[in-house]
Amino acid sequence: MGSRQVTSWQDKNITVAGLGVSGISAARALAGLGAVVTVVDGGDSEGHRASAAELGELGITVRLGDAQTLPEGTELVVTSPGWKPDSPLFEAAAAVGVDVVGDVEIAWLLREVGQERRAGAAGGAPRAAAPWLAITGTNGKTTTTQMLASILKAAGLRTAAVGNIGTPIIDVVLGEQEYDVLAVELSSYQLHWAPSLRVHSAAVLNLAPDHLDWHGSMEAYAADKGRIYEGNTIACVYNVADPATEGLVMEADVEEGCRAIGFTLGAPGPSMLGVVDGILVDRAFVENRQKNAQELAEVKDVNPPAPHNIANALAAAALARAFGVEPRAVRDGLRDFRPDAHRVAYVDEVASVTYIDDSKATNTHAAEASLAAFEPVVWIAGGLAKGATFDELVQKSAKRLRGAVLIGADRALIAEALARHAPEVPVVDLDRTDTGAMLAAVREAAALAEPGDTVLLAPACASMDMFANYNKRGDAFADAVRELAAENAADTA
Repeated sequence: MGSRQVTSWQDKNITVAGLGVSGISAARALAGLGAVVTVVDGGDSEGHRASAAELGELGITVRLGDAQTLPEGTELVVTSPGWKPDSPLFEAAAAVGVDVVGDVEIAWLLREVGQERRAGAAGGAPRAAAPWLAITGTNGKTTTTQMLASILKAAGLRTAAVGNIGTPIIDVVLGEQEYDVLAVELSSYQLHWAPSLRVHSAAVLNLAPDHLDWHGSMEAYAADKGRIYEGNTIACVYNVADPATEGLVMEADVEEGCRAIGFTLGAPGPSMLGVVDGILVDRAFVENRQKNAQELAEVKDVNPPAPHNIANALAAAALARAFGVEPRAVRDGLRDFRPDAHRVAYVDEVASVTYIDDSKATNTHAAEASLAAFEPVVWIAGGLAKGATFDELVQKSAKRLRGAVLIGADRALIAEALARHAPEVPVVDLDRTDTGAMLAAVREAAALAEPGDTVLLAPACASMDMFANYNKRGDAFADAVRELAAENAADTA
């Protein structure tokens, strides 16, 4: 039975792949709807066993240490986002005609169930489910989603930033809180497993090689990103500077009347948002857009006002305007927005050198945007490359580099790109992975830097070779900078 034909979850045998946050959320929700749920996970740690015990109290079966065998009688598999399409469990499901879907697909199918629950609790008739304004892209998804939520809140709308941003979307869809609209961040993984998704409006911010080890090719990666446009009803938002995003719009099967809306850092044409003399302007959602433009905000209202972040703000504004939000709310929402830690975050200034933490730049596209915001730069980079190459990044950024300090498992790939395209840039290859490695990297960067320079942690790689996540990597960088500052203060006292 295909997921789109599910009419009742009662007694349906469902296997949930993965005992992470989204897997636990899906298992709880489906069991609460009467499904017979089995969770499978290849791990068997103390943490796995604790989670298994909690789910067991809800009548959910958990099988640890075996993520490859399909439980007998499975009628549907619900996967956590990171599981690869060629996982043995999914191959076994395909062999017997069992669908595999993700947590976003389940959330989409349960929207009306959530509305009925809330209406029942309130003693009234259910409203239509909250529309989704969805965002994906290689870089900037989280920031743009948070900006959008801030704008929607400034408009007086009940909203939440959900999905890949950290809050399981199933929990929100079935929760007690009523929403007017949701700002939904979606990864390529989640989109791959969400065949039924049909949102109000969506944006693809940009496309660059990432997660190719998971998708298998750039074409497959782009196709999964493009799924976000399928069935859009009001607007498909694309990046004028990235023609591949517009190509995805052109290929999408959308509802009649759905519009293609571009955003650009230059002056916008009709049906676009852009920038004119330091002002963010709208020529898409105005009367007589051939001649008129609506001021939305000033560039200085965007925090930080780096080029890539202004693009994020324009994409968020386009989605908000597609939902009918007034210009003043766009301005107020952007002013209220505060970026997450580890995303182009100022740490300190030591000996007239500025230290910036962009640990969240886990791919080349994000690192390129970060490097473009500063000059001259001593670049701290490296980690797990995830199948990426670094030649284009180095070619575009070489003139900005004072030096580079390389860390992590795949640092040699960056070193080779620097040798090919920026041979004059001094490079420190730091061959250590102990807890003091980041402090050593910061000290080496400080030695290369001159007054007025920026030392930038923009790794262009994932963190898991040395750190639990990019947050821990960024924390280590900030701690190292603070130690450097203390040493400098002691030396000058």
